[in-house]
Amino acid sequence: MSKFSPQSLVQPRLKGTQEYFSIWGLISLISALLLLGISNQAKALPTFARQTGQSCVACHAGGQFPELTPYGRIFKLTGYTIGSLGNPFSAMLVTDLTQNKNNTDLISSTGIASQNNIPLIDVGSVFVAGKLTNNIGGFAQFTYSVYDHQDNSGNWRGHFSSDNTDLRYVNRFLTPSNDLILGVTVHNNPGVQDVWNSAPAWSYPFLSAPGAASAFAGVPVSTKLEDGTLSSQVAGLGAYAFLNKSIYFELTGYQTATGFWKFLSQGYKLGDPNSPLTYSQGISPYMRVAYTKEWDEQNFMIGLMAMNTNIYPFDGSNLPQYGMVTHYQDKGIDAQYQYLLDPHTVTAQLRYITEKINDDTGTNANSNRLNSFFAKITYVFRNEYGADVSYRSVNGSSDIGAYQNYATTQASSYSTSLNNSPNSKLWTPEVFWLPMQNLRLGLQYNMFTQYLGATTNYDGNNRNASDNNFAYLYAWLAF
Repeated sequence: MSKFSPQSLVQPRLKGTQEYFSIWGLISLISALLLLGISNQAKALPTFARQTGQSCVACHAGGQFPELTPYGRIFKLTGYTIGSLGNPFSAMLVTDLTQNKNNTDLISSTGIASQNNIPLIDVGSVFVAGKLTNNIGGFAQFTYSVYDHQDNSGNWRGHFSSDNTDLRYVNRFLTPSNDLILGVTVHNNPGVQDVWNSAPAWSYPFLSAPGAASAFAGVPVSTKLEDGTLSSQVAGLGAYAFLNKSIYFELTGYQTATGFWKFLSQGYKLGDPNSPLTYSQGISPYMRVAYTKEWDEQNFMIGLMAMNTNIYPFDGSNLPQYGMVTHYQDKGIDAQYQYLLDPHTVTAQLRYITEKINDDTGTNANSNRLNSFFAKITYVFRNEYGADVSYRSVNGSSDIGAYQNYATTQASSYSTSLNNSPNSKLWTPEVFWLPMQNLRLGLQYNMFTQYLGATTNYDGNNRNASDNNFAYLYAWLAF
C-alpha cells in the first residue's frame, strides 16, 4: 500500500463538539470492525493462512503484519508456494483519524489538511495471492484510496490502482549439505520483493496518515528508494539466489510499466493531472546483497542495496518532458535483529541510504547529496500487545531550487524552507493491540525536532517544526 497521500488547503481544523463526536465516530467504526473480524475469524493475509494452514504468528513477528519471521521469509522466497491450492482472494480495510498540533497555514489562514480530526474510512485493498503450481506463485494488490485528490470544487475524489505486486517462478535444490533457492520475480515497486522489513518498501511506517499537516505524513524529503516515486510506475524483472538460509543475492532491472507491462501501473496514465505516469530513462538497475544467521530463537541480517535511476521531469500538462533527466544514485546499508520466543517478540531495524543527485534539467540548483537514516525497535507481548519507537532523519545539500518552495503543488508556505534545506528529524512512538490475528488497532504520535532545515521558524512565517506534530489512530483489518 502506498505510504503517502496528497495534502490540501481547503478546510480549517474542526473544533469544539465536532472534535468530540469525530473521535466517537472512529470508535464506532473500530467497534464495527471488531464485530466483523470476530464473525469472519479471518487471518492476515487470510489467503496465505488458508493455504499453509498456519496462524499469522508463523509468518509475522508477534503476529504484527507485515513484519516477517524466518518462516515467512522462506515462504516468500519460495514463491508463495508452500501449502495447498485454495481460495486466492482476500481484502484489507483501514479506518483512521489524524489530529494535527497546528493545522493552520499562517499565510492563507486556512486548514492545511481538510481531513484533520475527522474519522475516515481511508483505503481498501483486494488481493489475489498464493500458489499456482509447485514453482509459481504470486501476490497482487489493488487499492482504492478514498481521499486521493480534490477536484476544482474542493470535493474529494477516490482512486483505484495497481498496488504492490510480486510474481515469482522458483526452484529449490535440497541436498544433505546445501539448500539453494533460485528464483525469478516480476514486480512493480523497488524493494517490494525483499523479505526483510528494514528494506524501504515494507518498512515502518506501514500506514500513512491522510490528514497529517506534514508533507507526506513523515519526513518531507526522502531518497528515491524510499519516497515511492517508482511505486506502481515500473516493471521490474529480477533474479535471486538464497544459499543455505544465509546468503542472499539479487539483480533486478526496472523500466516504465507501459505496453505489455501496463497491468503493473493500472490507474496511472500519461497526462493525468492527479495520477500521472512517471517515466524513467532506459533500465534502472537494482542490486541487493544480504547475510543472515539464525540461532535458537534469534536471527540477524545485515545487507547492502543500490539502485540507479534517471527520471524525466513533467511538463505543464503532466507529460514526461523527454530530453534532460535527473540522475539518482542510491546506496544503502541495512540490518535487522529478531528475538522470537513466546510470549516475547522483539524486532529491531536500521537503515542508512545515501543518494547522489545530478540534475541535467536545471530544476535544482545544487542538490547533489541526500542522506537518510531510519531506526525502529518493536516489542510484542503474547502476540497481542505491542509498542514501538522509530526515528527517521534526512539531511543533505542546501538547494534554493529544490527546497525553497518544496511541495509547491500544495500552494502553502508551511512546506517552504527558509534555509533551502531538506534537513528533518522525526520521532514516532506507537502502541498497538491485536485483539485477533487479522485486526490491528494502533495509536502513534509523530514528533518533529527539525523540519526543512530548522527547529523554529523554518518557513520564514513563524511555523516551527513541532507545529507539524500529529497523532494518528487507526484500525487495520484483513479478511
